[in-house]
Amino acid sequence: MDMKTNTKKLGLKEKYAHMTRGLGWETTYQPMDKVFPQAAFEGIKIHDWEKWEDPFRLTMDAYWKYQAEKERKLYAVLDAFAQNNGHLGITDARYLNAVKLFLTGISPLEYVAHRGFAAAGRNFPGVGPRVACLMQSIDEIRHAQTQIHALSNYNKFYEGFHAGAAHQIERVWYLSVPKSFFDDAFSAGPFEWMIAIGFSFEYVLTNLLFVPFMSGAAYNGDMATVTFGFSAQSDEARHMTLGLECIKFMLEQDPDNLPIVQKWIDKWAWRGIRVLTLVGMMMDYMLPKRVMSWKEAWEIYFEQNGGALFNDLAKYGIKVPDCITQCTVDKEHISHQAWATFYQYAHASAFHTWLPNDEEMDWLSAKYPNTFDKYYRPRYEKWREMADKGERFYNNTLPMLCQVCQIPMVFTEPDDPTKICYRESDYQGEKYHTCSDGCKHIFDDEPEKYVQAWLPVHQIYQGNCFPEGTDPTVEGFDPMAKVLEWYHVENGKDNLDYEGSGDQANFAAWRGAATQNT
Repeated sequence: MDMKTNTKKLGLKEKYAHMTRGLGWETTYQPMDKVFPQAAFEGIKIHDWEKWEDPFRLTMDAYWKYQAEKERKLYAVLDAFAQNNGHLGITDARYLNAVKLFLTGISPLEYVAHRGFAAAGRNFPGVGPRVACLMQSIDEIRHAQTQIHALSNYNKFYEGFHAGAAHQIERVWYLSVPKSFFDDAFSAGPFEWMIAIGFSFEYVLTNLLFVPFMSGAAYNGDMATVTFGFSAQSDEARHMTLGLECIKFMLEQDPDNLPIVQKWIDKWAWRGIRVLTLVGMMMDYMLPKRVMSWKEAWEIYFEQNGGALFNDLAKYGIKVPDCITQCTVDKEHISHQAWATFYQYAHASAFHTWLPNDEEMDWLSAKYPNTFDKYYRPRYEKWREMADKGERFYNNTLPMLCQVCQIPMVFTEPDDPTKICYRESDYQGEKYHTCSDGCKHIFDDEPEKYVQAWLPVHQIYQGNCFPEGTDPTVEGFDPMAKVLEWYHVENGKDNLDYEGSGDQANFAAWRGAATQNT
């Protein structure tokens, strides 16, 4: 006769542990330190990998079901958007220049994140973080694919999409800013990668990129972008939790990890904030119908949300990064300084620019009452006066770049918005320039890494940004034309002012025809 047994029903945590643990083993053919050489070289000490807690406890089976449902909903909306000429429903074709910047500057980073998390998972001896990194690696490649699919419809109708994000991220001068961020992270060890991307990119950048930008897309009638944004943001919540868990795991394992983690948090907070300059510019200048200012977004999504994060980490001994003091000043200036730079270099960019009109400048004055009218409105009014006379201002010089963040030296001193901030470091008999105390501190800590930076301006001067077979000694040689050819930017079509562009003319004609037909 069979005996009845009382089996205790496993809780979610125990059930998950049975399904995802016990998958590793101690190697015998080669020692563990040779199989996982990156686990120790950064100085992080881990005593018990089993202490790793998975915040979402997803199994692969549940993951595929969850993501498949999101895919069905996403592509249903994208198909409807394309079939119903959704591109005519946007507020103004100027908005698409923000989409171009997003597609070329952010989408390729999602693919690099996919590679980076796969590499980090391979280099962690613990099973828990390996499973977590696998999930996020799959998420990231899905994000890259869905973003390109969502935005590819615009390539059928508008200029500036044809060159391809994968080509331009490797070459175009302003895209070296986000690219260098990920190159820096990918060339670090797995623990620093987790802070660089899990903390800085996912916690600092993602909230300030996806939430305000997707809201802006909705306000401007771009439902394709809104849809992929919401689809990705549900994953981003998991990613932020993973980054925070990794920080806590390191801090709980050994007290010697604290100064290393603090240094990385300081570094990557500043590196992430510098990349957000492009996002601030998009929010304040590139959305015809604005949701909020960059300053407001910073205060909501970093000062308030970030403050809660650092309050949580304070019990481990983590301090708020020193750079945050600088950021409270910079939030008044960086979007204006960035847009002014792109206006001057519109001939060297892969999207159109414009001067804000009177209504838009009044909005900026209201959002930045202490700074806009005093420092930036006069500049725009002067450029408008020049353009009205047929003397539209283009800056034909190549700017000095920061050796770390690779942004042109356009930022101002914290205590003087009329003076360019300039820092200088000496290393092995050479001088290197940085745009801020934050970037100088990062350079001085790891100079041997940053002296290897691929700086676009230096490469142009060295003749490395011309199509193969170019002879710069021929009479009448035009270096700018050749650089644009190397970028795959069609001069006069993909760049220059929005006013008078093909995008403006086509959108007006198509919108007019659509209105008449209804």
